[in-house]
Formats: sequence, C-alpha cells, structure tokens
Amino acid sequence: MAKTTPDAQLPGRGFILGLLIFGVVATTAYWVVWFGVDREILASAHTSEYYAFENSFPLADAWMVATGLAATVALLRRRSSSLLWCIAAGTNSVYLGLLDVLFDLENDIYLSPDRGAVAVEVAINLLTLSMGTVVIAWAWRQRRALMGFPD
Repeated sequence: MAKTTPDAQLPGRGFILGLLIFGVVATTAYWVVWFGVDREILASAHTSEYYAFENSFPLADAWMVATGLAATVALLRRRSSSLLWCIAAGTNSVYLGLLDVLFDLENDIYLSPDRGAVAVEVAINLLTLSMGTVVIAWAWRQRRALMGFPD
C-alpha cells in the first residue's frame, strides 16, 4: 500500500494558497496606492460619487484580507478551520466583486473613454469574482479532507 502525504489528499492546495496570498497582497497594495500614493492611478472615474463609493470599501476589504489570512494560516497549519476560512474568504471576494460590477454597470464605468482605467476596473472585477469562486469550489470539493485536519 502506497504511503500518501497530506498534500496528496489535497490536490491544488498550493495553488489555493497562492490565490489567497495574492488576494491579501493585491488588496493591501490597492489601498496603499489609493490612500498613500495617488488614487488617480487606480480611479476609473473622477466624480465625487465614485470616490465616495470607493472610500466605502476599506473596512469590507479589510475583512476580506483577514479571512484570506485566516484561510492561509489554517491551510498551512492543516487545521479543519481552513474550510470555514476558505469559504468565508471566497464569498467575501465574490460579494465585493458583484457590488463593484453593479456600481460599474449602473454608472457607465465600463464605457469610460479612459481605456487604461477601464482595463484596471475589469481586471479587478474578474480577479475578485474568479478567485473567490475558485477558492469556494476548491474548499467545497476538499471539505472531507479539510474536516479531517485537527483543530
């Protein structure tokens, strides 16, 4: 009988860890640039309504970062709580992505003549929606193995 390693029971674990870490770093970097460097680099519109909308995200994004960090730590430590934290991080990402997409659609952000800004916005939307979905789907498929980890 072949001996299996814990990672053999969790195909894709390294990829998911990479997604979680990327999400934490990218989200943190976004807010460092927005508040500490120059928000015009990231802004896809230049209205007071757009700035008010963007400025309403830091606390929710901080929660997304916290759940992403918790998922990363739990996966690295092989804790059963990684199922909870992966699903929490993924659903936060999808929720915030959908909120952003709806604002963009209702306010014609995708129709902006500033193609660079639109490209940044679309990239953020695609990443938050796809990465969150991938993390949720992976965690659900691996739920039995994840729940077999100690607490």
